[in-house]
Amino acid sequence: MSALESYYVRPKTVDRVRGTWLGPQIERYVERLAAERYSRSTILRTIRTLTEFGDLAKSRGAHCLEDLPSHVEGFLTHYLDCHGDKSQSRRRRGTLFAHAHAHVEGMLRLVLPGFAGGKITLERPFQESVPTLFDHLQGERGYRATTILRYVHHLRSLEQFLQRIGVSSLSEVSPMMVSAFLAESARRLGPNSMQGRGGVLRIFFRYLHRQGMTAHDLSHAVERGRRYRQASLPRAITWVEVQRVLDAVDRRAPVGKRDYVILLLLVTYGLRSREVEALTLDDIDWKRERLLIPARKGDHSTAFPLSTAVGEALLEYIRDARPSLADRHVFFRAVPPIAPLAWVAIGQIASRWLRRAGIAVPRGGSHTLRHTCVQQLVNAGFSFKAIGDYVGHRSPQSTQVYGKVAVEALRELAMGNGEEVL
Repeated sequence: MSALESYYVRPKTVDRVRGTWLGPQIERYVERLAAERYSRSTILRTIRTLTEFGDLAKSRGAHCLEDLPSHVEGFLTHYLDCHGDKSQSRRRRGTLFAHAHAHVEGMLRLVLPGFAGGKITLERPFQESVPTLFDHLQGERGYRATTILRYVHHLRSLEQFLQRIGVSSLSEVSPMMVSAFLAESARRLGPNSMQGRGGVLRIFFRYLHRQGMTAHDLSHAVERGRRYRQASLPRAITWVEVQRVLDAVDRRAPVGKRDYVILLLLVTYGLRSREVEALTLDDIDWKRERLLIPARKGDHSTAFPLSTAVGEALLEYIRDARPSLADRHVFFRAVPPIAPLAWVAIGQIASRWLRRAGIAVPRGGSHTLRHTCVQQLVNAGFSFKAIGDYVGHRSPQSTQVYGKVAVEALRELAMGNGEEVL
């Protein structure tokens, strides 16, 4: 029985898939997915996606397999336009995009020798009306890829708003429209996100005015929201709650062993999710009992003593649960495709175990445990300089926020012993 026949009951359905011009390539890819133990529902959804990709590429002029890579990005945008409106959730749209992206490129890697793929994002907003915008942001302003993605996100929202109210040209945009867009955004976004959106819009409108695309500089219509320094408290949890989180992890399964180590690393060393993502087997110095963190902010590294609890949990995970792969990364996905765990997934792991432990905290995630680590060091009486060095703060101001919750020091200050405290 062929791969397709094992997933479809009706022979006509198998014939229809095989009859498409990518039928043989789709069947080869399905055989690989079956060997990697993908679920039946995922494979059926993938077949539909790849069939749709082949039909669209052919309608847009693809005549051979070598023509397909140039149609990937256009297909992903088309795919979201057709299927993304079925859910109002931004997260669901991202899942749809990731599925289509992963499996289209996965098939191309299989059938096209030398195809490397790459990170593809949705088509950038205002690409036709302002084609030089993102070249300006990357080339002249020197923005990183992560910052560019932030601009794509905020400007796409503006583009969709203008399309919805019937504005076809940027020269028609008025201060009243800008205010209406910001008022609508404020109903969905928090203060920090609104401040970020305002900064993006001001730069965008200044650029339009310099290029002569608008008669007036509309950046003045974007109000600057007030944001007070150190106005918020770190979202740390108590050490008793940390123990509840760790106790909630079922370490009998491989995924439980992995998650337990990740939680320990976050709360013991105050690591960021990107630092956990970058860990490799070479960073664990078993002989000297040290843990190396090479990928910190500011391009510096740190070497921590390898605690007994972390060392034992790491050893158990690597020995019994980590996939046997040539890749040197420490942490991997637990379900196909088996790949190094991304920093976003690490934050989601922390958030999930916080919820399962019944601990309510605003925006719970990996930084919750990082804040907890710092808070424990503050409570232990370490200086802010030592704490900042330990957790890799680039600026002393990042550590000073914890002074607001140094309860014992504040109590002494209130009782008049300020000289000793300061």
